[in-house]
Amino acid sequence: MEFGALLTWGPAIEKRLIDKRVAMRDTGAMLRLNDLRYSVEGRPLLEGASATIPTGHKVGLIGRNGAGKTTLFKLIRGELVLESGTVSLPERARIGGVAQEVPGNEVSLLNTVLAADTERASLLAEAETATDPDRIAEVQTRLADIDAWSAEGRASSILSGLGFTYAEQHQPCSAFSGGWRMRVALAAVLFAQPDYLLLDEPTNYLDLEGALWLEAYLAKYPHTVIIISHDRGLLNRAVNAILHLEGRQLTYYTGPYDQFARQRAAKRAVQAAAAKKQEAKREHLQAFVDRFKAKASKAKQAQSRVKMLEKMETITAPEDQARTVFTFPEPEELSPPIINTESASVGYDERAVLTHLNLRIDQDDRIALLGRNGEGKSTLAKLLSDRLKPMGGRLTASNKLRIGFFAQHQVDELHVDQTPLEHLIKERPNEGQAKLRARLASFGLGADQAETEVGRLSGGQKARLSLLLATLPAPHLLILDEPTNHLDIESREALVEALTAYSGAVILVSHDMHLLSLVADRLWLVKDGRVTPYTEDLEAYRKLLLSPPDKDKSGNKIEKPKKKQASRDEILELRAEVRKCEARVEKLTEMQDELAKRLADPAIYEDANAAKRDVYQKKYAEVMEAMDRAESMWLKAQDKLEKAQG
Repeated sequence: MEFGALLTWGPAIEKRLIDKRVAMRDTGAMLRLNDLRYSVEGRPLLEGASATIPTGHKVGLIGRNGAGKTTLFKLIRGELVLESGTVSLPERARIGGVAQEVPGNEVSLLNTVLAADTERASLLAEAETATDPDRIAEVQTRLADIDAWSAEGRASSILSGLGFTYAEQHQPCSAFSGGWRMRVALAAVLFAQPDYLLLDEPTNYLDLEGALWLEAYLAKYPHTVIIISHDRGLLNRAVNAILHLEGRQLTYYTGPYDQFARQRAAKRAVQAAAAKKQEAKREHLQAFVDRFKAKASKAKQAQSRVKMLEKMETITAPEDQARTVFTFPEPEELSPPIINTESASVGYDERAVLTHLNLRIDQDDRIALLGRNGEGKSTLAKLLSDRLKPMGGRLTASNKLRIGFFAQHQVDELHVDQTPLEHLIKERPNEGQAKLRARLASFGLGADQAETEVGRLSGGQKARLSLLLATLPAPHLLILDEPTNHLDIESREALVEALTAYSGAVILVSHDMHLLSLVADRLWLVKDGRVTPYTEDLEAYRKLLLSPPDKDKSGNKIEKPKKKQASRDEILELRAEVRKCEARVEKLTEMQDELAKRLADPAIYEDANAAKRDVYQKKYAEVMEAMDRAESMWLKAQDKLEKAQG
């Protein structure tokens, strides 16, 4: 499937899927999952799983790593065939999701996103060649209905929210790395606005700013959203329901994640109490049977209790899944500070990214790095981890300082043909295998995973292995760059506990606000080439990021700097837009004249032509309405051009 692809269910596909017991039909404008059964290599993932998702709801799909969430998405899209059960969708519903990164071609980011709305692209192409006035009117009306003329502005706004500047939006896709092209793929599917938007961990390739923007965007998305995520902030702010996949079953809860957690805890408590009560009753009945079954005078009562025991439907206590844990080795204490910088600067190829760095890190520090993408957070992390040397100034570190560094790219650099145990043997050749296996178990990698090739492990299991390798030398300073990617909620909570108990310093870069709020006690803002303490809290920073650019965090208007002169390219682009608007008005004028000519023919008002007359009158009204919009857009484009030219 192409990136950001939309699946539109046509008759041929529908027939094939019905043959495979997956029915796509109108069922009261809802997505219905009925008695789904599916296994992978003989291991059941779904057994009689059912749920109903009302149209327009924003739903978080959660469950432990490996529970089958991504597989469920593939079943909904029809990419996998159910063993039994049905997936029912409204007729002609469009399903969209990010399948893979966009190709590294020479098409600009903006045009790549615009092309995702295939209906708009098709109509614009037809508008250039159509000659039949009736069809031209239909095309122009439909273009107006889908708000085609504001498409570039909407696409640009989405790209901007995901971290691309205006200049970058006009660069080719080949100029960006895979992670950034994943953002373009996400922008494309958001722009296309499918009826069912299925997103699988979209924040894994976003920074904090992009993740917060996506939260706000999804909360206002006009159609149904189902999002696989382990980000509690997103699940609390962007969704209004939780679909929980556990024990091969689906349970639908209304409300955000925190409400789900309370409901589930209460449900499990009631179930546990009922199971305990039943077990006590069962023991009491069995004790009566054992005591009196041999006595003739009590045989009838004993037999009655035997029947009661046989008919009693067993209430099973909720299973407590194995709790995820992380155990970090404890470093010895060093004299403070462990790192100190004085007027330091750092960058690449003699170009300084950060300057005037006067920073101090002690062993008990918990520091979160804030700042928009590209401001230098990763550069600072590389400086502090000794991966970059200072270009100027001074950096001093404790002689015995050991530093652990975790970044998402390190997960991708694991040896896929080696097992986790082999990774540890390479790092600790003199340690016995029993101790190395114990280390793996302390990071949630049991005996089976220890002997499994990394290429076959889940993303969460790979992340745990990378965390283990980063903390293996008992570092005094642990630098974590997006450590929660691919970790489920239970693993994230375990990471919070481990970091809280850890006696070394921690520096965090993360889009997970929940993690930052529980771990960090100091905030550093990386901005405009400097690193300064951020004195307010994370909630204030979130509001600052989401506030309009012309207002500060207090809501006060900020004086905008004097507008710079428009560039030659910008003026040429505005002129091209004016020409497009002019051509649109000319085309509509031709249509208006043609329809007016037909309506001026006396024969059209004869009874035999009543139906045709009604059609012409309706099209004439539509053309006049489209003309009003086109002229308004023409005037706005002309006004922009005049302002740009001064």
